[in-house]
Amino acid sequence: MTTESLATHLDRDECARFQELFEIVGRRWTVAIVIAAAQGTERFGEFRDAVPGISERLLAERLRELTARDIVSRTVEHDTAVIRYRLTECGTDLVEQLGPVIAWAERWH
Repeated sequence: MTTESLATHLDRDECARFQELFEIVGRRWTVAIVIAAAQGTERFGEFRDAVPGISERLLAERLRELTARDIVSRTVEHDTAVIRYRLTECGTDLVEQLGPVIAWAERWH
């Protein structure tokens, strides 16, 4: 779809949903967290190590946001009280869709 045809086919609701998604994905550290999850990171400390420079407060906030948007699931193992975060189907699809955007960034950065 060309830019012109994309612009003529987007309605107000689609634009609003797109804007909302990009506000979430565009927040600092969000993509790094999602990619870390795609690479098998599951526990809070692993995310902290996989995303150098992120504070624990901000990591917790981003994980809450991603969980609220059903991009990441949060599971508590009751016998050990271990908390694991994993990509949902939505999150896995997001990672697949990020591929072309990352390629675009590499080409034009």
